[in-house]
Amino acid sequence: MTTATLPVAAAPVVHAPLVTRALLLRFVTIVGSSLGFYLPLSVVPMVAEAAGSAGAAGLATGALLAASVAGEVATPRLVARFGYRAALTAGLVLLGAPILVLLTAPGLAVVVAVNLVRGLGFGVTIVAGGALTAALLPEHRRGEGLALVGVVGGLPALAALPFGVWAAAQWGPGPVFAITAVATLLSLVAVPGLPRRTASAGRTHGVLAGLRDAGLVRPAAVFAASTVAVGVLVTFLPLATASASVAAAALLVQPAASTAARWIAGRLGDRHGQGRLLVPGLLLAGGGLLGISATGTPVAVVAGAAVFGAGFGVLQNATLALMYTRVSPDGYGAVSAIWNAAYDVGMAVGAAGAGIVAAGAGYPAVFVLAAALLLPALPSARRERRVTA
Repeated sequence: MTTATLPVAAAPVVHAPLVTRALLLRFVTIVGSSLGFYLPLSVVPMVAEAAGSAGAAGLATGALLAASVAGEVATPRLVARFGYRAALTAGLVLLGAPILVLLTAPGLAVVVAVNLVRGLGFGVTIVAGGALTAALLPEHRRGEGLALVGVVGGLPALAALPFGVWAAAQWGPGPVFAITAVATLLSLVAVPGLPRRTASAGRTHGVLAGLRDAGLVRPAAVFAASTVAVGVLVTFLPLATASASVAAAALLVQPAASTAARWIAGRLGDRHGQGRLLVPGLLLAGGGLLGISATGTPVAVVAGAAVFGAGFGVLQNATLALMYTRVSPDGYGAVSAIWNAAYDVGMAVGAAGAGIVAAGAGYPAVFVLAAALLLPALPSARRERRVTA
């Protein structure tokens, strides 16, 4: 007599929660670094100009961005050697503490030196934090998680940049610098609750190795094309429009649209593939820039900024999520470094290069050219779509 074998019930699938205690603590450091970077971003150049000349403002911001890139490139190996907590602590301290030196009405050399140190701190913070964030997110919801992280970091930035300028006009730059230091350094209280290392501790996928990987370079190049356009937009839109209120509205609408689009793109990308979003993102960004090129028409400028912001938000989320899917956890630091360096370098190239065009051809031509520069990225975006399909 045989005994029938009863079917064994399948174990229920347990989905890892998106928001964990560790991710909430990471949000604290995200807000701290976002405030530390954006609150004084437009205020320090004013102090530099007062201490030097009109070109001093650009020198101070250029020092900040250049040092950020240097910090971003160096951070993956720092994390591999010392761990996430040590890297984040160092980054936040370097970002927040040095700005207190500017309370003493320093000269131009001191302003530039402070921005160099702060740039290094921001680069370390953004790359170490980005790699840790990727490690904390469940793989099947990484796009949505990155979108949520973008919202957490984007909203303070959206408020901090105009608030810093307003507060400096009302009370002077000193209070802005003091608030910046306090907000940044207070976020250190969350660091001890974060993981020191992940399972891949002690190993690292270097930035140079990442730059030899076409699967990482293609999305990074697509993203870099859009960041060139951002550099053009934030630098020349206030100069191109006849109305300060139109420029202010457009510069508010653009990041707001980007933040909303990141959330939508994160959910769509998790369900249908991140590579499918790159071509629509480029087309939206290009169309928005063409709308902005009608600099004498306020409705076109503001609407164009919204459309461009939506396209840029899609590209932000899709390219980063796509790059993370192509490496093991020991490569998260390299991905974060390459992606953030593409952001900073692209913005710097756009701001510097467009000035030459504006001097000869005018501001509308600058925005048309920025849209045209997105075209070379379309073949890479189409290839990513075929790979996803």
